[in-house]
Amino acid sequence: MANFVLVAGAWLGSWVWDEVVAELREAGHGAYPLTLSGLAEKGGVPAGQQAHVADVVAEVERLDLREVVLVGHSYSGIPVGQAAERIGDRLAGLVLVDANVPVSGESFADQLPEPAALRADLAAHGGWWPPLPPAEFAEQGLTVGQIHRIAAGATPHPGPSLTEPAFLEGPLAAFPAVYVKCLMDWPEPPPVVAELVSAGHWRLVELDTGHWPMFSRPAELARILAGAVRMAQSDR
Repeated sequence: MANFVLVAGAWLGSWVWDEVVAELREAGHGAYPLTLSGLAEKGGVPAGQQAHVADVVAEVERLDLREVVLVGHSYSGIPVGQAAERIGDRLAGLVLVDANVPVSGESFADQLPEPAALRADLAAHGGWWPPLPPAEFAEQGLTVGQIHRIAAGATPHPGPSLTEPAFLEGPLAAFPAVYVKCLMDWPEPPPVVAELVSAGHWRLVELDTGHWPMFSRPAELARILAGAVRMAQSDR
């Protein structure tokens, strides 16, 4: 059995994993959802990206976890991917759920089609990225109630974490990883992920839902996470 440390994407906190955590624990796994600095109940702190990396590493060490599977969704794939490198032999695997991935020297903003637009948005809101309006969650496999729940719980995201560059000492190929691509959001994984998959370094799993599968398909996502453990172990 594995110990899952689950980190949500921009604007969101540990609460988004409630249903997935219940499924994982029912299956006998450890499941530890984590809120990053500056978000949800930890709001108001203008945290940078390296602070978010430190959040993940500190949680693993605080709980003294072994056989750790780090799970990063959306934005959090960047700090989670860096944390995977820093927890050493505690790492059993990495699962990135429709996520950005860390590239040394690049920020989250640098990976967007229009980085300047995000930077302007941050400047206009005092260094914080405002949550998406409910209309932006349409056509993502979510019910009206789920959209309301996400929008009601979202908080502004600290801008420094989006503009600070990532840092990796080694290649992404060194991590035993599974990438979960949510097809309603966009059918193709990021180019760097596609290269890792085609080279046989990472596994790709497709999920026919939108960008927030912890709401739209929690039981199926939990099964994929549990299966990712077996995939990672077979690749070690």
